[in-house]
Amino acid sequence: MASTKMLKLPEVLEEIDMSRAAFYRMRARGKAPRLLKLPNGQLRCRRADLDAWWSSMEDAA
Repeated sequence: MASTKMLKLPEVLEEIDMSRAAFYRMRARGKAPRLLKLPNGQLRCRRADLDAWWSSMEDAA
């Protein structure tokens, strides 16, 4: 059930140790973790999506 946790963008940025600007540059290139836009306009990232992104970064290294 932990994989259904939704992280706020500041939580994601803190975990990956990246600035918002750098994150958006990475997102524009399609290299950032998948984000979901909520009806209120806020962005969230599923814990499972962030974990999968971490795995893909390790594989690429």
